[in-house]
Amino acid sequence: MGEKGKTRAKVKTNDKTNQITEGVIWKQLLIFFFPILFGTFFQQLYNTADAMIVGHFVGKQALAAVGGTTGTLINLLIGFFTGLASGATVIIAQFYGGKKAEKVHWAVHTSVAFSIASGIALMIIGIGLSRPMLLLMQTPEDVIDHAALYIRIYFMGTVPNLLYNMGAGILRAVGDSRRPLYYLIICCFANIGLDLLLVAVLPLGVAGAGIATILSQLLSAILVMGTLMKTDDMYRLEWKKLRIDWIMLKRIVRIGFPTGLEAAMYSISNVIVQAGVNRLGTDSVAAWAAYGKVDGLFWMMVSALGISVTTFIGQNYGAGKKERVHQGVRVCMVLAVIMTLIMDVVLLLGGDLLMSLFTSDPGVRQIGSQLLHFMVPTFVTYIVIEIFSGALRGVGDAWMPMLIAGVGICGIRVLWITFGLPHFSTIIGAAFCYPLSWVLSSIAFIIYYCRFSRLSKRREMYS
Repeated sequence: MGEKGKTRAKVKTNDKTNQITEGVIWKQLLIFFFPILFGTFFQQLYNTADAMIVGHFVGKQALAAVGGTTGTLINLLIGFFTGLASGATVIIAQFYGGKKAEKVHWAVHTSVAFSIASGIALMIIGIGLSRPMLLLMQTPEDVIDHAALYIRIYFMGTVPNLLYNMGAGILRAVGDSRRPLYYLIICCFANIGLDLLLVAVLPLGVAGAGIATILSQLLSAILVMGTLMKTDDMYRLEWKKLRIDWIMLKRIVRIGFPTGLEAAMYSISNVIVQAGVNRLGTDSVAAWAAYGKVDGLFWMMVSALGISVTTFIGQNYGAGKKERVHQGVRVCMVLAVIMTLIMDVVLLLGGDLLMSLFTSDPGVRQIGSQLLHFMVPTFVTYIVIEIFSGALRGVGDAWMPMLIAGVGICGIRVLWITFGLPHFSTIIGAAFCYPLSWVLSSIAFIIYYCRFSRLSKRREMYS
């Protein structure tokens, strides 16, 4: 208690008006939303550049290693931590909205210390288990050496990777979604330049792509940590005070662990769906991959909305503004519907053209077009899941969203691929598990949100 007591007078607070808790709701959501959306776009560009440059200058085996084979394993491990770290974003947003400077201080320092410790652990696990895991995933023999080399180099940069993600989450938690975007843009172009240098000019192959990635991640970590160190606001980072407050960490993990587990379950269920698609033949697999690049536009948009609503709800809930919390959810739902309908029109009119950027094979494009026109109109059925789960996490309610997603989304998809797909062996038959799981999960979210959650009007009335 002595150490914490000494810091109280040293933690500076920012007395300026917090627009997230005071400003016009729809404007604040959009101001916060667009930087996250553009950041997600540059993150996709960041990942795509590695694959494009390696595929062009090294060959298809290197492309398979960097662009596909290692992705599932990286997403499984890094995605789990990213979900776990979301607990810190929620906690910091609540404390910051409530102007609890000392708790923000300890949450920030615990989160950064936890990122370093987790990064070291993931680095050891990733390097040590990469080849056995690649063998377990039945990686082709002509790809596995490239994949193992790339993933081992990638995991050497785990600490700066997690520091950037945690630092960006802290900035978003206090309402700053612009600087993480700026840093991501800088590092995206740095990665492309380093890729060209280390792969095209210096023929280091897959190793060059891996080195370019970890150097770019190091730069992003330096930029975001520097921002946290220079601020005069209550979330300032001081390295000499870096330590884990176990009570704070317990609160962070209690919220973040379900989200991390949910991310892992999504990864596993998508692998199973992919296995089902693989049984339909090469054209279907290629069409599924091309469609996945096109519908990424929708997922970038809706995930940015989910992050925005989590921070908005977290800060207003922490500030005790319950009615503004409910208004924020309603406004975000309206924005999500409008944006989804616009996206539907864009993809239905221009989706075939976008798919032609990835394949010129007429058979593949025909299957992809069928998939596109079936899936795009169903996107609206997913909106409730993203907005309600984001809102619930904002108030610290993470277990039920995880359970609903685990049973209603992941479980239904696995059951459909196992028992339904054999009777409907087409690409539409495989894709059907997605809108089916979205509709059933949306119904479950609505029931829980409206009747049993912390944000339930009915529960508030009787509390």
